[in-house]
Amino acid sequence: MKKLIIALAAALMTAGFVSAQDLATATESYNNGAAQLNEGNKVEALASFKEALTMAQALGGDGEELVANCKKVIPGLILSIGKQFNNEKNFAGAVEKVSEAIAVAKEYGDEETVAEAEALLPSLQVSEAFFGAENSLKAKDYAAAAAGYKKVLEIEPNNGNAALRLVQALAGTGNFAEAKEALAVAEANGKGADAAKTLSNAYASKASASLKAKKYAEALADAEEASKILSTNANAYLIAGQAASKIPNKTKLAISNFEKYLEAAPNAKNAGQIAYTVGALYQQQQNKAKALEFYKKAEASGYAQAAEMIKALSK
Repeated sequence: MKKLIIALAAALMTAGFVSAQDLATATESYNNGAAQLNEGNKVEALASFKEALTMAQALGGDGEELVANCKKVIPGLILSIGKQFNNEKNFAGAVEKVSEAIAVAKEYGDEETVAEAEALLPSLQVSEAFFGAENSLKAKDYAAAAAGYKKVLEIEPNNGNAALRLVQALAGTGNFAEAKEALAVAEANGKGADAAKTLSNAYASKASASLKAKKYAEALADAEEASKILSTNANAYLIAGQAASKIPNKTKLAISNFEKYLEAAPNAKNAGQIAYTVGALYQQQQNKAKALEFYKKAEASGYAQAAEMIKALSK
């Protein structure tokens, strides 16, 4: 029995020695974390504090104080790393860390860090989504870009820049119906002029492609849509005039659009040629006075062929 008591006493003494050693190791890890934090090495410091916490938790009552100290430091440090990532434009990493900070702070009862992180997270999510969408747009991956800008607007419905970019991305996918909806959002948030120009030019580009493919009715419809969205889009009037001139019984419409083109772009390089075309169209309609008027405009713009027509109509 005496031998058993001695053995138990020895075991308890050994356990106490091991516990003290483990506490010392955990404390050393904590101190390493503090030193690394002072040097600005936040990621390494966090790893040390987490290591100290794990070791201290395994010690039960002996590690309670160290556990408490670790739990005071860790949530705020995770949040600080998230802010650092944001400053470095590592938006995905920032969102991940701030989300982690919220979860850890809730677990540890750190309400101050929870409140700060939850207030910060939406803006970081916007930055992450917008940054990704911008890269997709540059790569002409319009579908991915549109998805990113939509995510931004889900978080910030009044983000005019996202609405503007969404117009461009949706037009790139050929989804003009949704692009018009995005235009309305852009208009409501201070980006209407830029968004209208973007969408109008997209319609004009579509119309131009149809014109080259000799799909004149489609070209006319899209060019007219472009001019409705932006009344100063000279190119839209030009395409509409060219398309209408190829469609039977659309001569008056062709003339109207060419005239609007000349009003919108009076100094265009092809102004003389277009004025000459308008003169010829009026002449086809037996309107000598208007034909002569536009032939003279063509001549004034340096279109030499107009002189002969002026001479013929002036007899």
